[in-house]
Amino acid sequence: MLCIDLADVRAGAVETPGFIEASDPLWGGFGLALVGSLSVRGRFSSAGEGTYFWHARVKASFHFECRRCLNPVDVPFDEDLELLFVEEERALEDDVGCYVIPGAMPVLDLREALREELHLAVPQFVECRPDCRGLCPRCGANLNAGPCACRPQRDPRWQALSNLLPGRPTED
Repeated sequence: MLCIDLADVRAGAVETPGFIEASDPLWGGFGLALVGSLSVRGRFSSAGEGTYFWHARVKASFHFECRRCLNPVDVPFDEDLELLFVEEERALEDDVGCYVIPGAMPVLDLREALREELHLAVPQFVECRPDCRGLCPRCGANLNAGPCACRPQRDPRWQALSNLLPGRPTED
């Protein structure tokens, strides 16, 4: 139940259990790939006239690619979120960090705010492991599987410098 009837909240806090499936259109074009379903267990309550507070525990797993080797990586997410919602007529211009509820909206869908908060909370870049060696910049082989067949490339600047060292023959 991630849609809240604000009239119910005025009578007391409302529990907000819910699931969002990976196939939900909410995730479309957002850049987050959900593995399985996202579960939410929270409590939505009044925090004064026209102000509401939502505390929720969110559990999910997101699918990414390792930033070094491009292998698939599933990253678990299990965190508490605390969000503040303010009715439009009570919102001030300096109310940053609040979600504004459009005027005369009797039912509030929490999924949009949840999606935005997840986008900010999940890591932007992930690695399959801390010692990931990545891909060879020349042939694209995954260096975690072992060395590639590329010959070591010599930097011409180092070659020129080594020719200046005493006891080294110079190249003509």
